[in-house]
Amino acid sequence: MVLGLVFSLGGLVVLTLASDQFVKGAARLAVIFRVAPVIVGAVIVGFGTSAPEMVVSGLAAVDGNLDIGVGNVIGSNVANISLVLAATSFVAVIPVQSVTLRREAPISVASVLVFAGLIQGDLDRREGAVLAVLLVCALLLVLRAARPDDPLAGDVGELLGDEEHSTRRETVRTSLALVTVAASAWFIVEGAIRVADELNLSGGFVGFTLVAVGTSAPELVTALAAARQGETELLIGNLLGSNVFNSLAVGGVIGLVGPGPVLDTRLAQWGSVLMVAIVVISWLMMMQGGRVTRRNGIILICMWIASVVILSGGDALEDALALIG
Repeated sequence: MVLGLVFSLGGLVVLTLASDQFVKGAARLAVIFRVAPVIVGAVIVGFGTSAPEMVVSGLAAVDGNLDIGVGNVIGSNVANISLVLAATSFVAVIPVQSVTLRREAPISVASVLVFAGLIQGDLDRREGAVLAVLLVCALLLVLRAARPDDPLAGDVGELLGDEEHSTRRETVRTSLALVTVAASAWFIVEGAIRVADELNLSGGFVGFTLVAVGTSAPELVTALAAARQGETELLIGNLLGSNVFNSLAVGGVIGLVGPGPVLDTRLAQWGSVLMVAIVVISWLMMMQGGRVTRRNGIILICMWIASVVILSGGDALEDALALIG
């Protein structure tokens, strides 16, 4: 089990660093080739920030561990809108822009609902293709509503910096980062399998907790930094957008490269219900007050803890605690 934890935790640290460099390099290359900033913000940055979930879940599905991949998607969606948002609300009150409630929130909720429905029983290539097509539709909706001065483009400025960028240097940065992401993802999946076997936990539960929380670390670090600096205008939109990419892009990759049955029925059924419930409740909170306060954060963190307890199945959690003790 120690080796499994070393693989998983070490892989997550490397993955976080590599994915950040991948997003930076990909965004800079896109701007060098004169891609519109709004498109870079919505598409390049969106895919890049979901790269950890995509590579880890895709690799797990290819290796026949579909439950880890599905658990990672469900857990990441829940962590984004509960753990990350709750932690940020303890630092500062998070305002919710009206455009976010009108545009990003409905698309995010719909994406989560579709993913939850398609993983009941199994996830095949046809369903993976449906998710991929829906991702394209969601991106077109966002881009169609976007303006040249849309806040989505604001994400790009921080990645670019003030210095001039070399095509060769950014190509090397992006390529090496992508290879590192893939390599670290293998260690994460291998470590998760070892931990699950040793603690008598399902792969889905490990994916929901250890793997999902780890792959959501970049969002957590970015969100906390934004809150400390008072730059919280885009925070909720970014988290909701991450859930869209997790559900449609990562879910689509899982279905296309590693289709099969979701063996962890508790994850597929209860995990889906909990994911949808937490996303909808958080949306209602935002609509009611137009902001996320510390009180909202306490409710969100309690919902995450409750979801872990429910998905643990009781017996498995007791076995894990007994072994750790």
